[in-house]
Amino acid sequence: MEITNFLLTTSFCLSLLHTVSMAQENPQPNIILIITDDQGYGDLGITGNPHVKTPVIDQLAQESICFNNFYVSPVCAPTRSSLMTGRYSLRTGVRDTYNGGAIMASSEFTIAEMLKQANYKTGIFGKWHLGDNYPSRPSDQGFDESLIHLSGGMGQVGDITTYFKGDRSYFDPVLWHNNKQEAYEGYCSDIFTKQAINFIEQNKESPFFCYLSFNAPHTPLQVPEAYYLQYKDIDPSANFEDDKRPFLPMSEQNKEDARKVYAMVTNIDDNIGRLLQKLDDLGISDNTLIIFMTDNGPQQRRYVAGMRGRKGDVYQGGVRVPFFIRYPSMFEKNKEIETMAAHIDILPTLAQLCQVDLPPEKVIDGKSLLPLIMGNESNWEERPLFFYWTRRYPEPYYNMALRQGNYKLVGKTGYNATINNFELFNLEEDPYEQNNIIGKNESIAKQLKTELDKTYQELIRSENLLNQPRIIVGSEQENPIILNRNDASGQRGIWAQEEIYGKWRVSIKQGHYDIKFKFIKPVKANGRMYLEANTIVKQMHNEREDTDIIEMKNVFLSEMDYDLIPFYAIGSKNIFPFWVEMKKID
Repeated sequence: MEITNFLLTTSFCLSLLHTVSMAQENPQPNIILIITDDQGYGDLGITGNPHVKTPVIDQLAQESICFNNFYVSPVCAPTRSSLMTGRYSLRTGVRDTYNGGAIMASSEFTIAEMLKQANYKTGIFGKWHLGDNYPSRPSDQGFDESLIHLSGGMGQVGDITTYFKGDRSYFDPVLWHNNKQEAYEGYCSDIFTKQAINFIEQNKESPFFCYLSFNAPHTPLQVPEAYYLQYKDIDPSANFEDDKRPFLPMSEQNKEDARKVYAMVTNIDDNIGRLLQKLDDLGISDNTLIIFMTDNGPQQRRYVAGMRGRKGDVYQGGVRVPFFIRYPSMFEKNKEIETMAAHIDILPTLAQLCQVDLPPEKVIDGKSLLPLIMGNESNWEERPLFFYWTRRYPEPYYNMALRQGNYKLVGKTGYNATINNFELFNLEEDPYEQNNIIGKNESIAKQLKTELDKTYQELIRSENLLNQPRIIVGSEQENPIILNRNDASGQRGIWAQEEIYGKWRVSIKQGHYDIKFKFIKPVKANGRMYLEANTIVKQMHNEREDTDIIEMKNVFLSEMDYDLIPFYAIGSKNIFPFWVEMKKID
């Protein structure tokens, strides 16, 4: 046994050295990471969808190494924090998609920061969703160039420049270019792709990292009419009669949503085609590594290749996504890998490939995929993957899962559940999670639950979760600063409500401030505007009738960590602002 282990270890080390040697022989690759928003595993032609038109992405997959068991988090901000850091999202401080829980700690070390060590130029185009204020913006986390919308999506309450555009929020938007508001013409996915191509052209002579993070096909489902017309007459529930996989009935609203989603995906496909053509035109395709993936399962009910669940679920339909990686000068084409991999593996994979160091002080949960990519599957040691999703903080054992090998334990129960209240699936025999086998496999389930408990207990003790990241107010890097609803915490489910308790966790630099409070609807006169900050309370009488902006001038605040609580009191109502602008004037 010892001799066998020695030979296996020696073989692994030699293959790893060969991989590293090949990486050293090739020049540093350009890296393009493409991620789409709420595009499920089944929203591609190559994954079996007979309706959606994705010829470019399908061809890219055929030229790539495809990971057929690739996993992400059930929702967007947690996926993006893990993608950027190689760590479970709870370690980074990201625990939600809003409620103040989508702010990544500035101490985190991102792919962009890592690649800048190797003199990469870095750019992000599209969705960030890891904090809209200093020190958690893309520019604070390693990106040289950024063109983004705010919060979790255009048209959402946190994206203050598009929210009031309603059903046209994806068209002619005001976006944030290097932290400044700038107006653009056209459709959002076209704009993000165009600017990504410009970035590539400007940096073609040096290695670059381009993070093209589409906000489509996330809601609101808005798409240029020419693309919608390609799908307006199809029935997205048809042509599955001979498919033996599970397929849930679709309502008429489901069908209409699917038509719009497919139109948005086809638009993305065309845009990726433009980007790939530009690489060919510049003669840099061979030395450019491209990753295509999505951030979670579909939000609406539609074809998902037979898998159970969708966005927000820890079942396969919520967390299994397509993942293709192409690097013509080094990787094989049209290769499929069945080994389980995840979003946390991307940073360590790029670190090994680009010969840059991982941060020694950080726990990196992922591992490099290069051994698998280079054909060394036999030397890969399986590890468990942990999944959860609930609002605010994880709730044992509600919507929580752990997969190890072929077995997956799923909890859709409560904190005091016995083992028989869980579900256990053998995904090799039951990839669609239809048959709960826990009754005859209780010992396996208990082993998985022990690992799940261990992981959960470790993650909820993470420093960035216990001491959630604060927004810094009054800094030279962002003055004035606008605090938006996405990053407000307080009452659970805070969104566009008027009468709701909310606050922002901030660190304020000492000084005098001019403060504007913007409301969703005009407020009546003869109320009082309050600003509470720990032991400090400022209040003023408002005499202006039907105004949606109230201003406090020359407010002194000492340097401190605050829970900033603003509200407008009139009658029995306490109305929470839509956003707050704070400008340090000294």
